[in-house]
Order: sequence, then structure tokens, then C-alpha cells
Amino acid sequence: MLSVLPLYAAFSARLDRLGDWLLPLLARFAFAATLLWYYWSSALTKLGDGPLGVLRPSAGAYAQIFPRQFEAAGYDTEALTPLHDLVVLSGTLAEFALPALIVLGAMTRVSALGMIGFVLIQSLTDVFGHGLGSASGAWFDRMPDGAVLDQRLLWTLLLACLVFKGAGPLSLDALLRRRIN
Repeated sequence: MLSVLPLYAAFSARLDRLGDWLLPLLARFAFAATLLWYYWSSALTKLGDGPLGVLRPSAGAYAQIFPRQFEAAGYDTEALTPLHDLVVLSGTLAEFALPALIVLGAMTRVSALGMIGFVLIQSLTDVFGHGLGSASGAWFDRMPDGAVLDQRLLWTLLLACLVFKGAGPLSLDALLRRRIN
């Protein structure tokens, strides 16, 4: 039995070295394969008309981000405050920029941290603003049914991997680091 321990230790050390570059690459690939188009499609629904639509979000953007306040305002964007406008504009831009930065591996740790905050706010909005409380799921309930909180926990874990490990060697972050050193 004791002869197995050095073999296990050597095997573990190799996996550690492999994981340092493979895990971030796989995390960015998984993000691109599952969440990139989800967020970009959502951001596209928030664009207003014309070439400056990104700077003038649609009424639907307000309905998605501030559902109860927008309803209380009679679905009139002019009845909301400049703070609402700023949050909607920032959220729309973040939904385009943060996923792109993560996939490219640019400013990955900060971008992934920003996406974790985005997912948290998105989840709170879905549960409380859109009334998905009954569909939010319950952790440790033996039902991996894809409920909101169950999914978002997995998304957050994927993003946390990028916060702690970075983008890996096949990224713009690594290219920049090599140019600086």
C-alpha cells in the first residue's frame, strides 16, 4: 500500500501542472459554448433603434432589468430616473463586453469577476423582479432540474475558475504578459 503513495503523488503533481493551463482554457471554451450567445442574444433584445441603439436601450431593456419599477412607471421610460438609464445602459454594454473579454482571454480575472456580479444581479432580478421565486430551485434537493439558482451556481463556479486561475497560456492576457516581460 505504501508503494502506491509515491505513484499517486507523482500522478497528482502532473495533473496539477496540466490543470494550470488546461482548466482555464476549458473554462473559457465552456463559457463560449454555453453562455456567450446566451448573453449576446439577451443584449441584442435591449438595443434601441438605429445605429446608436446601443446607447439608447429599448423599452424592453427596462422591462427586463427593472420589471416592477417599469410597470409602476406605466411602461414609460421617461418616468424613470437617470440612475435607471445608467444601470440599463451599463448592463447592456456589460452583456456585450464581458463575455467577449472572457472568450478572448483579455482582462479575464476582472471580466469574470464582473460576470459573477452580473449573474448575481441577474438572478436576484429573475427571482424577485420577475417573480421566479417558485422556479428558483433549492440547493441540496436531489432535483438537478435546471432551476434558476442551480444553473447560476454552476455558471458562477465556471467564472470563479477564471477569477482564480486566470485565462491560461492561450489568451490575450498571456500574450500581453509575455510582451511586458
